[in-house]
Amino acid sequence: MKLATYKDGSRDGQLVVVSRDLSTAHYATGIASRMQQVLDDWNFIAPQLQDLYETLNNGKARHAFPFDPALCMAPLPRAYQWADGSAYINHVELVRAARESEVPQSFYEDPLMYQGGSDDFIGPRDDVVCPSEDYGIDFEAELAVITGDVPMQATPEQALDGIRLVMLANDVSLRHLIPNELTKGFGFFQGKPATAFSPVAVTLDELGDAWDKGRVHLTVQSTWNGRKVGMCDAGPDMTFHFGQLIAHICKTRNVRAGSIVGSGTVSNQGVETQGKKEWPKGYSCIAEKRAIETILDGKPSTEYMKFGDTIRIEVKGKDGQTVFGAIDQKIAPLHA
Repeated sequence: MKLATYKDGSRDGQLVVVSRDLSTAHYATGIASRMQQVLDDWNFIAPQLQDLYETLNNGKARHAFPFDPALCMAPLPRAYQWADGSAYINHVELVRAARESEVPQSFYEDPLMYQGGSDDFIGPRDDVVCPSEDYGIDFEAELAVITGDVPMQATPEQALDGIRLVMLANDVSLRHLIPNELTKGFGFFQGKPATAFSPVAVTLDELGDAWDKGRVHLTVQSTWNGRKVGMCDAGPDMTFHFGQLIAHICKTRNVRAGSIVGSGTVSNQGVETQGKKEWPKGYSCIAEKRAIETILDGKPSTEYMKFGDTIRIEVKGKDGQTVFGAIDQKIAPLHA
């Protein structure tokens, strides 16, 4: 099934069930009013929502209405936890190579992860508001999962059973703030503003055979200012699958229902063409593009985002239909 949260003036919004083709929706009132309620009592509430979902898809829901992504908050508007991994080691390799720095062997065995702010997510059509262009505004196209309860010391295979929903993320980064933060040895903070998520979150069955052992084998499309810059395959180059990322968190703590875990920037390896390295599938963040330029040309030439720029992130299924709906945002100044 596919679930979304509509804006209603409150912090947590109103839960809606959305049809498979994202054409219609139905309020889940009477079953659950908020997404967190569903996650807290999944085994009891989810089957009821599934019944409504099937009724909606069959055109028999009496109070259905046209679905409008512009009215959506993040599917889970605020979460108990937002932990973002860096599961695509190719991305790390490129950034390190541009700095002429080797990737430690441990990075291939133990996932990188940071804990971001989860109190202030933004919707898929909300502006990305930033105080200054000088901060180095960058998009990051990612996949993310929402979990149920997963116990401490869960194995990666056990952790996969805790995944409830999948969605897209734009994990906005302020690249010029990050280096000074990292030199303090305490990780990201100001360099990671509010994250945006796709209009809908979907259950694993909606992905069909594209969901395989904790990875989504579909193409993440990134379109910057109307130009498609990334057609990155989310499956084969994902070094750590979602079960491994969740198990990483579970090493010393329980993961509770309503936790969101991100994949990190979706990234694909380059290919050799006539003795020259190329990246035909493009990029899912500007920092990676700049790293590629530095490797090839000795310096970056692509600038970060400016006010008025737009970014669209979307995944289409094997039938050509949008799976999660699109994140479609504009960069805006704080005092617009």
